[in-house]
Amino acid sequence: MSVTNTRRSRHIGITLSKRTGLVFILPALILFTVFVLYPLLTALSYSFFNWTGIVRGDFSVLDNYVTLFTKLPYRDQVPNAFFHNVLLFVGAMVFQNTVGLGLAVLLHRLKRFKRFFQTIFTLPYLVSPLVVGYLWSLMLSPLFGPVNFILKAVGLEEFAQPWLGNPATAIWVVVFVTAWQWVGFPVLLYGAALGGIPQEIEEAASLDGASSWQRFREVTFPLLTPAIGTVSVLTFIGAMEAFAIPYALGGSQGSPAGATDVLSLLFYRTAFESGASNAIGTSSAIATLLFVFIFGVAVFITWFMRKAERKLY
Repeated sequence: MSVTNTRRSRHIGITLSKRTGLVFILPALILFTVFVLYPLLTALSYSFFNWTGIVRGDFSVLDNYVTLFTKLPYRDQVPNAFFHNVLLFVGAMVFQNTVGLGLAVLLHRLKRFKRFFQTIFTLPYLVSPLVVGYLWSLMLSPLFGPVNFILKAVGLEEFAQPWLGNPATAIWVVVFVTAWQWVGFPVLLYGAALGGIPQEIEEAASLDGASSWQRFREVTFPLLTPAIGTVSVLTFIGAMEAFAIPYALGGSQGSPAGATDVLSLLFYRTAFESGASNAIGTSSAIATLLFVFIFGVAVFITWFMRKAERKLY
């Protein structure tokens, strides 16, 4: 009898625990459904119809998607914008996994003013990307910007140029500004990961005669795999969704001559500036393709990094 009562009490406890958990999860679930899931499903449904202004027309199957790759200007603008998103991701990844990791290692070994420097590196991350973009556009101005002024003052006049007016340099400015703003995030993440590595492991490697570089390459770096995976996924998502900084530096047209155009800007122009009769259908197709690509690649990166992590144990 007592065993039965114990089991019943345990069952009731588990049920109450599940209900309590559901109560805490429900507000977040409602917000996610209203502000994320519903807009996603709505955009998906819009992409399968023809639109005249805001009036929905006939079911078009995949016509809006075909338009993106067969009709001008989308046939040229979609690959160009996608290529710039890829450059943004690659550039940010290289910057964050070299400079960001290097700064994290230095701060991890630093005894004094560690919190101060962590705060300094994190401050740009806390500022609106739109504000950061506009500030850098002023700093890089060829007329009154301090960057060209400093280059001329130190005798490097040949490097002073209209950074955002030259198609060859404009996209790299976007890459640099994006990586510069978000470098504080990997610094904090890698710093936390470094702090979680047991000191005994490095001490054992040191006693075995491993140099500082060998300890980092063979011991520390592999143990940072989970953090590298997190940084990679979030950097990819941020690069593919980039809007604020490209908009602040190159405007909605991705100036100059589309050199700073990205997929989010293309979506914005199509939906709100193109004046096309089927703007809703075409822009929804862009948003859907972008979501599917981001989701698929993010899942693949996560799977790949977890597979690499499992090999460590």
